[in-house]
Formats: sequence, structure tokens, C-alpha cells
Amino acid sequence: MIRSPHSSRTPGTCRGRRMGGFTYLAVLVLVAVMGVVLAAAGQVWHTVQQREKERELLFIGQEFRSALDRYATNTPRNGRRAPMRLEELLQDPRVPGVRRYLRKLYLDPITGTAEWGLVKGAGGEIYGVHSLSAAEPLKKNNFARVDRQFESATKYSEWVFMQARN
Repeated sequence: MIRSPHSSRTPGTCRGRRMGGFTYLAVLVLVAVMGVVLAAAGQVWHTVQQREKERELLFIGQEFRSALDRYATNTPRNGRRAPMRLEELLQDPRVPGVRRYLRKLYLDPITGTAEWGLVKGAGGEIYGVHSLSAAEPLKKNNFARVDRQFESATKYSEWVFMQARN
């Protein structure tokens, strides 16, 4: 067989095409495997973040519970035993001077907002707080004794942090 100097086919071209196809297929498989691994890592990361938000909600809830308890304990004679607004936990308006029960009003770590669900009494006083999230908690058990009622909760808004003394 005589080859023209202008012919585009060179010996071994078919073999090069077959190897190129194999390499392309290998790269596609590698990309697919990396996608699956990254999706799994993303799911694990999301779960880790959610658990951290739950720990933060439990801490903040305990801070609110403790502040509401101290507010009630430090009630002047004939005074209200619960605040009408959460801001009263930052500076108690019932006493002269500055008396703080919280250093700041926390954001709800689940929703990321400053808005909390409030458990109010007949006169509008606040006895407890809870998240407004309807998402299902990952944590289902092993709560502290004071939070054992959370084991039956199906959403974060059922994690209610109440003043211990009414």
C-alpha cells in the first residue's frame, strides 16, 4: 500500500482513537465517583451543622430559662414575676439602676432570626421561649433531666424552655 504524503492517516491512528475513548470513559467514571463522594460528604457536613445548631439551641434555651428564673426570684414586693418583653431581661425596669439577667438577646440558631415563639400568661407576661422552626430535630434522646420532655418532640418549636418557678 502506497501512502500519499498528504494523507491524514498515519499508522497507529485507530489504536490512538481507542485509547482516547478509554481515557474519556475513565474520566467520566472518575467524575461520577467524585460526585457521589462529594454528595455523601455534603450530607455528613449538613448533619454535623444541624447537630451543632441543636446544641446551640439547647444552650440558648437554658440561658433564657435561667434568666426568666432569676427575673422571678428578684421580683420586688408586689411586682410582676415575669417580663412583658424579652428586652426586660437585658435591663430590669422594675428596679433602679442596672440589673441584667441576659447579656444579649440571642438569635434562634435554627431559623437564624431574632424572633422567638413566646409562652405567655393571661396578662401577657412571658414564661417561656421556643424556636419557631417546624423542622424535625435530629436529637431524639439523651437530653438533660430538665429537657426530658423534648424526647417526644417532632419539631423544634416543641422544645419549649419554660421558667421553672411560676
